[in-house]
Amino acid sequence: MTHKATKKRNKQRKKQRVLPDLGTLLGSLCQRGIAGVLLVSVAIVTLLGLTGLSSSGFLVDWWSRTLLQGFGWASYVIVVVVAGVGGFTLAGKTPDLKRVPWHIVVGAGIVILSLLGLTHLFTAGPDPWRSAQAGEAGGYVGAVFSGTMRELLGPVPAGVVLVAVLAWGAIVASGVAFEEWVERTENWGYRAWRRLAAAPIDVSPRQPAVKVEAPAESVARDTGGERPESAPQANAAPPVASRSPSEPLPRPKRARRRRSALPPLRLLDLPSGVPFDEADIQRKAQVIEQTLSQFGVPAKVVEINRGPMVTQFGVEPGYVTRRGYDGAQTERKIRVGKIASLSKDLALALAASPVRIEAPVPGRSMVGIEVPNRQVSTVPLRKIMTTPAFRRHRSRMKLALGEGIAGAPTVADLAKMPHLLIAGATGAGKSVCVNAIATCLLFQNSPFTLRMVMIDPKRVELARYRGLPHLYGQVEVDTERIVGVLRWLVREMQERYKKLAQAGARHLDDYNRHWRIGGQEYLPRIVVLIDELADLMLSAPDQVETAICRLAQMARATGMHLVIATQRPSVDVVTGLIKANFPARIGFAVSSGVDSRVILDTVGAETLLSKGDMLYMAPDASGLVRAQGCLVSDTELARVVRYWQEWATAKRWKRGPPPWGAILDQENEARGDDLLQRAIEIVRQQGSASASMLQRRMRVGYPRASRLIDEMEEREIVGPAESGGRPRQVLGPVQDEPGQ
Repeated sequence: MTHKATKKRNKQRKKQRVLPDLGTLLGSLCQRGIAGVLLVSVAIVTLLGLTGLSSSGFLVDWWSRTLLQGFGWASYVIVVVVAGVGGFTLAGKTPDLKRVPWHIVVGAGIVILSLLGLTHLFTAGPDPWRSAQAGEAGGYVGAVFSGTMRELLGPVPAGVVLVAVLAWGAIVASGVAFEEWVERTENWGYRAWRRLAAAPIDVSPRQPAVKVEAPAESVARDTGGERPESAPQANAAPPVASRSPSEPLPRPKRARRRRSALPPLRLLDLPSGVPFDEADIQRKAQVIEQTLSQFGVPAKVVEINRGPMVTQFGVEPGYVTRRGYDGAQTERKIRVGKIASLSKDLALALAASPVRIEAPVPGRSMVGIEVPNRQVSTVPLRKIMTTPAFRRHRSRMKLALGEGIAGAPTVADLAKMPHLLIAGATGAGKSVCVNAIATCLLFQNSPFTLRMVMIDPKRVELARYRGLPHLYGQVEVDTERIVGVLRWLVREMQERYKKLAQAGARHLDDYNRHWRIGGQEYLPRIVVLIDELADLMLSAPDQVETAICRLAQMARATGMHLVIATQRPSVDVVTGLIKANFPARIGFAVSSGVDSRVILDTVGAETLLSKGDMLYMAPDASGLVRAQGCLVSDTELARVVRYWQEWATAKRWKRGPPPWGAILDQENEARGDDLLQRAIEIVRQQGSASASMLQRRMRVGYPRASRLIDEMEEREIVGPAESGGRPRQVLGPVQDEPGQ
């Protein structure tokens, strides 16, 4: 090999050895923040050129002048942004520009251009182009937008248009619809006001955090947060068995919470108003005063409250002059009962029926005469949920029940009730009220904080909730299974009381305050919705009444609530024990005053209108509140259920089998053994066996009677089937009838 070839090969090897070292060096330098140092240096040099604090060269002067003339005072903002990006680059937190959504870039550009135009429109001198050349206001960019708008529209209209463009750019950058953007702004402002105005200051000493080992699948998120595999197990006991009751409850180290999006209010329809007929209202007020005066009752209408279904006329009783035995004249106040006795006369004069008289209005010195409106309006659920009265409640169990006579929203807290009884005639609005309550709870709770048990003997009202991730199992419709579900609820209540006792907590909120939402130790609230109580009381009155009374008496502290509806408010359905444990009740229109007394312990529900007109008895109020119930259409309900179904699919939520499955299996086996023994006794006494005979004697269905015959044939108690449909022969000894 020649000397030249050897020298050439050595150069190639040296080059191959040096190039990788040089690439590694450049990579390490970039990782050390060369780009960040350059950005910060450029920002500092540009700031010195803009402010003129030091003598700069030709390049820096040209660069500073170009920025000022192009963007005006926004040049200083650009310098701050460049310096900030450089600082984040030095810290290793440079954002990935490829992942920035396009709507943020477009919206930010629109906002910047509109701000430059507004700045130049209101701060530039008489000649906007001269101000831009001098590097003032918004520069040439602002002069282009503001000058064009000023020439076309004028100064003030141009400012209005630029403000509208600014708002539109902000909406585009946010990536949400305008309606939802307004709702989020209102919610944020209200929460901020509540936090500043009423936030308590905790001065108590903090307990040291205790680390609690939990399974991997019990990693907690906040309300509706992500959960990788399985649902929370409500029956799992917390690991506090070794702690004495006198020790404080251990507080595990909380992970960072993440809130998921609850259903937006845009899933519900917007309310539509009904025009207010002032002339008709004034005419009715005059008719009321004239009618009362004709019956010797001077009175004056002092207040008018128009509601969606009825209008309340506040009447102030007057005075009548009476002559005594001595001839002296005295003035006496009209008795309230005299006005209340004229309800039918007022209904005749007003040509409106029924007319309800509230004598007197609670807390007011007047008598309320409630007259139905000619033009009625519905109360959408969204209308009540957007009111300040609803947002003022911080509970996740708040209910939007309806709108009162004076237009005020009727809002209640299910956690404070703690159970609700709903009764009324068919078509009065019970099922719609139950749907509104369920929908309202679904808008505030994820499956991590609320679980539901739905019982529907009618099989059609609550069937639309199938597939909802909040449900335990499915909507129960079979009476035999419903009794087992109620027994499981009683057992679950007892298990929760044991956990509260072990943890030293008085109620569910106190217990859950120390555990992470969604974790294995966290216990969600359970709401039991029963759409028809009368059918259950007819089929199994003793078992149903016992279970409901036990739950109503004791389940409040464990976070279990009952919402029961019935269309037959009689004493054999709504018994005294049930009424005593349901202080919160809603009465819809009924046929007689007797039914009204069964529901509300007073008359009044028989004068209600249909289609949601109700009387609400609050547990902490002395009087009844008349309101128009909220309406949730089938379309709105389908949207909410579909939203949660899609959420369950995205989060891989697994509901699993119903927790009462084991109880039902044991009861079915025990019931089957009892029926079989009873069937064996009957066929031995009868001397023959047939399905129709067992069906008649045991009061069971034909399929069950046929299965009993087959089981007795397998045990060789009866023989095979005879031809011609004749009864089967009994193979064992035949017992004599009693008394023979």
